[in-house]
Amino acid sequence: MAGCSVLPVEETEIPEPYPVIGGTDMPELPEPPRVTIFFPETVESIQNPERGFAGDADLQDSDYSQYYQDQYTLVYADIRLDEYREIDLPPAFLGEMDTWFASMRDGGVKAIIRFSYNDGPYPDTEPDAGLEQILRHIQQVTPVLQRNVDVIAWVEAGFIGAWGEWHASTHGLDDDLNAKRKILLSLLDAVPLERMVLLRYPVDIMTIFPTPLSRTEAFSGTYQSRVGFHNDCFLSSFDDEHTYGRDGVFATDSEMNYLSQLSQYVPVGGESCAYNPPRSDCPTALDEIAQLHFSELSDGWHPDVLDEWERQGCYEDIQNKLGYRFTLISTTFNESVRPGGILNVDIVLKNSGFASLINPRPVYMILDGPTRFETMLPVEPRFWASGQQASIQVRLRLPVSVPEGTYKLALWLPDAATTLRNDPRYAIQFANDEIWDEIKGYNILTEVDVDFDAGGMIDPAASEFIALP
Repeated sequence: MAGCSVLPVEETEIPEPYPVIGGTDMPELPEPPRVTIFFPETVESIQNPERGFAGDADLQDSDYSQYYQDQYTLVYADIRLDEYREIDLPPAFLGEMDTWFASMRDGGVKAIIRFSYNDGPYPDTEPDAGLEQILRHIQQVTPVLQRNVDVIAWVEAGFIGAWGEWHASTHGLDDDLNAKRKILLSLLDAVPLERMVLLRYPVDIMTIFPTPLSRTEAFSGTYQSRVGFHNDCFLSSFDDEHTYGRDGVFATDSEMNYLSQLSQYVPVGGESCAYNPPRSDCPTALDEIAQLHFSELSDGWHPDVLDEWERQGCYEDIQNKLGYRFTLISTTFNESVRPGGILNVDIVLKNSGFASLINPRPVYMILDGPTRFETMLPVEPRFWASGQQASIQVRLRLPVSVPEGTYKLALWLPDAATTLRNDPRYAIQFANDEIWDEIKGYNILTEVDVDFDAGGMIDPAASEFIALP
């Protein structure tokens, strides 16, 4: 492959005849030779799903393809319920929500959604709704959220107070732990298990879940494993405008330590609300974005902060590393394989992004040539942790019916939803040169020859392309 370096791993003469599984007196014959390919890393920005700078969605737009063309894969959708503070949501409104999500699906983006009853201001805000009305509204939107979960990245808790940010509630809900708990759990029940809900304040997360989320519980579907954090005044003051130390109990250091552990497995996002140098400058921004494993940030607020990041030279680095950034390092594989034989593939990769992959995603190995084969690997890519290397070691059994020829060997990470599975805009691209097939949405590792004259043992009954245990 162009741009890749190749090293032979072993060269062994293959004697005749070739054995088959189930035969008698089979000699121990070596497999076809293996080689190792090293992949050059690209420094280019990669437009990958569910990560990066997010644009503000205009819910009156019927065409979201422009957002995607402008390099967004995430949009913020603030769903305003001002007219319904004391009444149920009408069917027409719920139908309109379906239309919004359909437009996003067609446009290639996903939404970070929040429901709110006002647009502030602070501190003399417009009203929010009472607890029972909020719970009723959550019940009403549940079917809509479940129908459209494929294009929902995650949900900000919303509903309470000014801008739905869990402060300045005209019904006192921001001071009512029982109410906050009920709203959070109702939202977690409303969205399917594969999606998470983000809270505005660390003190609320730490009060409801005193012990930080562990790797053992991560991605397990429990309530705690599905609660993340959004900071809508990131770097805007010494305590991010009372984001930290909110009730005087948790000091900033303890909150940061808790969030650093939690955020390895849940989404973190938000925006800045004020220009505040030197805290809002690049050194602190890079440090805290990495420490708290940010998956996304708004690209619209605060404009002075973002402009300063560009002037100081860290904007592009932040843009590239928000969320995950997977890079192939090497792959070792058999150059040839016999129909019915075994193809050994070892892959080494790294995640140089600030965060992990958050939502479930399958990993497929593809063999694409005279015909196309795919098999899902027993791999959990959400544990490809920030700053760490990971490996995939797999033995692939080919069917005996596979036609001879040269095949592309590829890694395919499509969206988990069947509605988006075959849309390459929702597949993950690795940050390497000359490997991405933008039409098919997979990452080409190398080429492999399927050849009846190749060595190794075969299974004459093999009928599927599968990963062996």
